[in-house]
Amino acid sequence: MTQKKIKTPSSEATARLFGSYDKNTNRLENEFGVRIFNIQNQNDDGDTVVVEGEDAAVAMAADALNYLKKIIAFGDELSDQSVDYVIGMVREGKLSELNDLDDDCFFVTAKGKPIKAKTVGQKKYLDMIKKNTIVLGVGPAGTGKTYLAVAAAVKALRAHEVSRIVLTRPAVEAGERLGFLPGDLQSKIDPYLRPLYDALYEMLGAESCARMIEKMTIEIAPLAYMRGRTLDDSFIILDEAQNTTPEQMKMFLTRLGNGSKAVVTGDLTQTDLPRGTRSGLAVAAAILKNIDDIGIHEFTERDVVRHRLVQRIIMAYDRYEHEKRVRESETEHKRFRAVKRK
Repeated sequence: MTQKKIKTPSSEATARLFGSYDKNTNRLENEFGVRIFNIQNQNDDGDTVVVEGEDAAVAMAADALNYLKKIIAFGDELSDQSVDYVIGMVREGKLSELNDLDDDCFFVTAKGKPIKAKTVGQKKYLDMIKKNTIVLGVGPAGTGKTYLAVAAAVKALRAHEVSRIVLTRPAVEAGERLGFLPGDLQSKIDPYLRPLYDALYEMLGAESCARMIEKMTIEIAPLAYMRGRTLDDSFIILDEAQNTTPEQMKMFLTRLGNGSKAVVTGDLTQTDLPRGTRSGLAVAAAILKNIDDIGIHEFTERDVVRHRLVQRIIMAYDRYEHEKRVRESETEHKRFRAVKRK
């Protein structure tokens, strides 16, 4: 039996580390097979958290606790998802990658909320955006693809690296019909673009964002509006790119002008294109992977920063799709054998 002791700066920090009804430490105990308890120091200079169990298990649990303590020191809350993420990374021996996640704030929103990479995948994505002219961010919902891209765009605008931001999406209906809605063309396309407005409002504030849109410093438009244009000195984001055709994707990528940067985001598992139509994002990811100054980053379900159930839903759908492909392959094989016997 081994013990490791971890010092906390205050009782408040200890309470945050343990979580409501000790849910965080209970999760660690169940995962690593250890016992975790707290000893209050007499001189009010913090507490001592004790991890008890087998050598290897104690080492991993202590590593996880120390990193969770670091998150608290940055002023961040410990969500269920962040605890699960740290446990997974420690179990896979990736503590050094976790420690590479620095506490530097990437961007501060209009309300003073700091934006920083919460996963190793997010950090690699932001680093890729800094280093490359074109970046393709591909992965499941909730990984921060669009949100971080908008933050990078606003940061570049504030630093005068670009003179405007252009945000665009293909106006493809996700199983719903919006054409009957009243109003002019802008009113009809706004529902498609709402997630981009939401991200901008959080980064800049509603009033500042509205002024920039009015002055055309920020332009939000459907993808069809990009045809025939050359976008110089701009930070361009194409969102929901899985719903582009290969022709639309080529058209978009060739809009890039001097002094511009482009980020393309999408989730290849949520394509709303007609059956049989190949996604332009899938084609682009395949043919552009070896071109200098173009980065392709693939997120995984591990990078999901929404509710922990989102990660489980994605994994469940992935299993379902895999099993479906296996069943279809087996059915096709049986048909082939039946034909061959005839």
